[in-house]
Amino acid sequence: MAHNSMVQLRSGVAISQLGLGTAAFGGLYTSVTDADVAATMRAAFESGITYIDTAPHYGKGVAERRVAPLLTGRTFHLSTKIGRLLAPCASDVDPYFLDADNKVERIKDYSAAGVERSLKESLERLQLDSVDFLFIHDPDLPAEADQAIAEAYPALEKMRNQGLIKGIGIGMNSTATPTRFIRETDIDLVLIAGRYSLLDRAAAEELLPTALAKGVDIIAAGVFNSGVFANPVAGSTFDYDPAPTEIIERTQRLRALCAEFNTSPTAAALQFPLRHPAVKAVLVGCRTAAEVIQNCEAFDSQVPEELWAALG
Repeated sequence: MAHNSMVQLRSGVAISQLGLGTAAFGGLYTSVTDADVAATMRAAFESGITYIDTAPHYGKGVAERRVAPLLTGRTFHLSTKIGRLLAPCASDVDPYFLDADNKVERIKDYSAAGVERSLKESLERLQLDSVDFLFIHDPDLPAEADQAIAEAYPALEKMRNQGLIKGIGIGMNSTATPTRFIRETDIDLVLIAGRYSLLDRAAAEELLPTALAKGVDIIAAGVFNSGVFANPVAGSTFDYDPAPTEIIERTQRLRALCAEFNTSPTAAALQFPLRHPAVKAVLVGCRTAAEVIQNCEAFDSQVPEELWAALG
């Protein structure tokens, strides 16, 4: 297994098996500088990572803007997302993305017009003419999912048919709605965050088998479950909020098991999702060049089969 191995997706696009997520570039939990972002992106490209994922949500457009000048002259495939429009406001302080513009607010919108506006504005921020993939982002409420299927998806399908995008996806932290999309639409891929990891295997119950049966590609994100697996101590986060004691203790047990087999917990976390045939790539967020290098080395390292058997 190599982080820079290329995997062919059903859309016809080939991406690196390890992709770079950019939520950190919007200041998720910790503020970063433009220089931090530039160093991180440079390390990713120099390591052979070709897949970059971003979203308007990440810092209210800050991540997309920071990525833009760093793409020039690089070979890459990029995804962004629709579902949250950005609009000026008097004040909207973001407690999660510390680099976000507090004079901008997010507005959930899964209409056809919202799709077109969101893509247009993302392309302006990214300084691009097109992107490879568009994900429908977090239609969490039933009414949002209904609108996304009735309005957003047909608009995206039209874009795909016209060659404006190469693939349609849905990106969520839960499994029921992506499973519904696979059954009711002709999406190409699912970006599932935190639901197929060493800590949480909910996606294995229905989402992954359904995707495999229909030939829909899965990209696994959130393999550290927003931080707790990398650092299971009081104050760490699980699904973007403070981790419960039970989660911290379970993580510590998993990490201890990895230690018994002289294996990096990071390596096990990054490689685990790809053991399922539906999963084609892993997306990991990094905020420093050192994290990129560490994750690439962990992804490429050998994990003994005995550990996989012990992990179940």
